[in-house]
Amino acid sequence: MIEALLLAFALAMDAFAVALTQGAKFRPSARGGLAIALTFGVFQALMPLAGWVIGAVALIYVEAVDHWIAFGLLAFLGARMLGGHVGEEEASRALTGRALLLAGVATSIDALAAGITLPTLEVAPPLAVALIGIITFTMSGAGVLAGRIAGDRWGEWAERAGGVILIGLGCKILAEHSGWL
Repeated sequence: MIEALLLAFALAMDAFAVALTQGAKFRPSARGGLAIALTFGVFQALMPLAGWVIGAVALIYVEAVDHWIAFGLLAFLGARMLGGHVGEEEASRALTGRALLLAGVATSIDALAAGITLPTLEVAPPLAVALIGIITFTMSGAGVLAGRIAGDRWGEWAERAGGVILIGLGCKILAEHSGWL
C-alpha cells in the first residue's frame, strides 16, 4: 500500500506543478480549478490503467527481467522530473477546452510508463490506479488554490520531489527482486 501511495504522489507532482502555475498565473475560477483537477485526475488514472494492461500482457515474456524494466522506466521518469520543466509548456497558457485535454495527456504520459510497472508492485493494480486518480485530482485542486495564494514558487520543487520518489521506487523494486533487500 505504501508503494502505491508513493507512486500516486510521485506521478501527481507534475500535474500539481502545472496546476500550481495555472493558479498563480491565470487565477482560474472555482469551476476552472475543478476542471483542471478533474481532467488531470482522470487522465492520471486512465494512463496507468492502459500501462498496466500492456505490462500484464508483456509480463509473461519479460518476467525474468521485469524488475530491471521497472527500475529503468521509473529511474528515467524520475530523472526527467529532476531535470525540471516537465510541465513548462502546459503551464505557459491558460488551460481550457482542447488545451486542457492536451495538458491532461501530456502530464500523464509518465503515468502510462509507470503503469507498465504495476504488475511488479505488491499492490492490486486497480487500487493503485484509483489512488493515482484520486491523489492527482486532490493535489491538482490544491495546486490551483495554492497557486492563487502563493504564486508558482513551489512548482519546480514539486516536480523534483516527484522525481526523487520515482527513482527511489525503482531502486526498491530492483533491490527486492534481485534479493538485495
